[in-house]
Amino acid sequence: MEKRKLTPAIVVEGKYDKIRLDSIVDATIVVTDGFRIYKRPEQLDLLRHYAKTVGLIVLTDADAAGFQIRGFLKGAIPDGTLYHVYIPNIHGKERRKTVPSAEGTLGVEGMDRETLLDALTRAGVFDTENAPILPCDITPAVLYEHGLTGTPNANARRQSLLTALRLPMHLSVSGLCEVLCTMTSAEKLPDFLVAYLPKEET
Repeated sequence: MEKRKLTPAIVVEGKYDKIRLDSIVDATIVVTDGFRIYKRPEQLDLLRHYAKTVGLIVLTDADAAGFQIRGFLKGAIPDGTLYHVYIPNIHGKERRKTVPSAEGTLGVEGMDRETLLDALTRAGVFDTENAPILPCDITPAVLYEHGLTGTPNANARRQSLLTALRLPMHLSVSGLCEVLCTMTSAEKLPDFLVAYLPKEET
């Protein structure tokens, strides 16, 4: 199948993630080698360069380790443009592994083409040269207004929304804000929630 062209560079955790993505997109792909990125200042400089020039897509696994690396990169790359792309929690085991991961979910390398393209599309990373980056107007305060944080059933509502949007369960409130900003706006959020939350939860 034809590869989709991407202007921003992509950073992933491992070489098998890179191999998987390289079969789907035409882009610069950088590997962190897991937590080794913590001790590689020259590699961080390269990622900062991409963030400041063409933009950098952060695509890690949906487990705790993936979110730890994502959080580290977010703090280590304060300038430029970061696109946070999230894969869903899908239980399973990659073919090359003898046992599942600690959390029993598939990583980037285990995602099928459609799931990865869907995650990238929702993050707005295709055709970035012609798509201006708009300020995000969906904040934790906006989520509070819609019962997605700070209320007794907020966690259950948020989990329902994450499931409906095929986003990882580890996603923080601020991370959810970032993702929602690539899909809708604060003004349109009520209708968006009606479409994705069960009727009794809207």
